Amino acid sequence: MANEEYGATAERRTGTSPGRRAVLGAAVLGAGAAVAGAPGVARAEGRHGKGHGHGHGDELPVPTVIAHRGTSGYRPEHTLGSYQLALDMGADVIEQDVVPTKDGHLVCRHENDITATTDVAAHPEFAGRKTTKSVDGVQLTGWFTEDFTLAELKTLRAKERIPGTRQRNTLYDGRWDVPTLEEVLRWAERAGRERGRRVWLHIETKHPTYFRKLGLGLEEPLAKLLRRYNRHRRHSPNFLQSFEPSSIQRLRKLVDAPGVVLLSSANSRPWDFVEAGDPRTVADLIKPEGLRWMASYAKGIGPTLDLIIPKGPDGRLLEPTTLVRDAHAEDLILHPYTMRNENTFLPADFKKGTDPNAYGDAFGAFKKYFATGIDGIFSDNADTALLAAADFRDGGTVNE
Repeated sequence: MANEEYGATAERRTGTSPGRRAVLGAAVLGAGAAVAGAPGVARAEGRHGKGHGHGHGDELPVPTVIAHRGTSGYRPEHTLGSYQLALDMGADVIEQDVVPTKDGHLVCRHENDITATTDVAAHPEFAGRKTTKSVDGVQLTGWFTEDFTLAELKTLRAKERIPGTRQRNTLYDGRWDVPTLEEVLRWAERAGRERGRRVWLHIETKHPTYFRKLGLGLEEPLAKLLRRYNRHRRHSPNFLQSFEPSSIQRLRKLVDAPGVVLLSSANSRPWDFVEAGDPRTVADLIKPEGLRWMASYAKGIGPTLDLIIPKGPDGRLLEPTTLVRDAHAEDLILHPYTMRNENTFLPADFKKGTDPNAYGDAFGAFKKYFATGIDGIFSDNADTALLAAADFRDGGTVNE
């Protein structure tokens, strides 16, 4: 999801009537609703034992644990193995990033540059496909999904993206291929039937302006797939997300599924703003007027964690910003990104020892972020996040 190396509801928090965040929290589970106490299943109750929906059955717990690219802390990202482990661990929502193939199929990759996440470099038949491109203003050299048909892409195997940090994950290199979004939707449908509950997804359109210029627009084929699998409605068990606000605006015209605007660093600009000459930065979007504008077409935001609690020059956390309070005032939910267990990704306050690849005090960091009142969080380690969320629901407080 994130461009790093890329609810608690209104009435529970403020005493107001159910709003946008309550709508986002309500899951349509249908027959065979989740069983309280079953592995990975949470009832529709907040930290104080009160549900927060509109009578749609069980809901997502708050804080919601979103499995970032599946269980990318334990398996190569965006593979069916990574998604399945996330589901088995009990993740509330599982994320997919989508990019297109040359022949217009949507596949699940964090980036269209597949150099680091597949074995494409080991295929001599594709040596001539290596090229340099400018993607959202960044020069990249490698192999790109838009230069492969789906049949060609299916000859490749997925591998660990950051083997230096996650050497153990390389055990699974080559075990899975690159899944199409339709394959993931079928998997989710089948898994939902087996478990008696809908499987929630968090689907991101990657580089939508770039692909639209290539004649490979993402929103229309995504909407078509959502309709095919009955995931296009207001209370369907999925979120639609993008770093480009115009992509969420396009999707809103095509389907009723809730949209989430992703937000990178404060001084950055969404690429569609750059292309359109819109001078606003993320810093402008997180002001009350920017939040109000996003609330006119989106149901939530996905800010980088630094927008929730910034870090000082020493890498330690400073005081929280007012973003949670301000976003909730506009009835937006917040799903910030991304928590990881390794020292190298944690704030300095929560690092342990000197090995950057060793686990730090992830539980301490989760507690700090949850205390701000965020509605959910993306994590590479769903099991850790679920334990931290359960701890917080049992005794946490919200700093709003």
